Amino acid sequence: MLKRLKEDIRSVMDRDPAARNAFEVLTCYPGLHAILWHRLNHRLWRWGLRWPARFLSTIARWLTGIEIHPGARIGRRFFIDHGMGVVIGETAEIGDDVTLYHGVTLGGTSLAGGKRHPTLAGDVVVGAGAKVLGPVSVASGARIGSNAVVLRDVPEGATMVGIPARVAGRRPDDAARRREETARRLGFDAYGQTDMPDPVSQAINSMLDHIQATDERLVEMCRVIRKLGGQLEDVELPDIADCDIENGHRPRSRAGDRDRS
Repeated sequence: MLKRLKEDIRSVMDRDPAARNAFEVLTCYPGLHAILWHRLNHRLWRWGLRWPARFLSTIARWLTGIEIHPGARIGRRFFIDHGMGVVIGETAEIGDDVTLYHGVTLGGTSLAGGKRHPTLAGDVVVGAGAKVLGPVSVASGARIGSNAVVLRDVPEGATMVGIPARVAGRRPDDAARRREETARRLGFDAYGQTDMPDPVSQAINSMLDHIQATDERLVEMCRVIRKLGGQLEDVELPDIADCDIENGHRPRSRAGDRDRS
């Protein structure tokens, strides 16, 4: 259980540049608190203790502003950012490395029993205010834009926008995945907006592609220089995500980046 908790804390710190340390995440992040409550409630639900599970889930909703039915099945490294107003229904299924922002609803559209809530595969991001309704499937790597309403299955790597949601783009290639990783380092991926089809996002995506290409070219140049016998000083590259620009603080460096210089 302690290992799982450490994994949850690390997933928050990896995806939220505002998270400064593990103690802050553990004490101040209602999304993490809601997940911890849900693990207890889900276990009670599976043991057949349905009323205690529902009662404790109600307490968790009062404390966190996040409503997760104890019957919902949730994978590892699940991250709810901000969290207020998130609703996850009884038969919802969520894979690993999924991110939800505030105001998201994974709801049902039928009064009949059985499967009536969405299934989210791994590495899905659902933007603020989005609704995914009914027993639809959201394939891995998909992005649901802010305030979108999803009523049908979402293909792998698709970006969905609008009401009802439609496919606005896809991320099928390695270049797009590298862009996403760079975006996360720079803090541009919040609220599922990175691949939105608007001029600002297109400009940001072009910048991310340029940064990624430049970084790869510099690494290759350093390798060639060393191969030819040149001497290069090991320099720690700054971590952009840790740079406090508003307060004028210098960014911290990552020791793991020395080999890239």
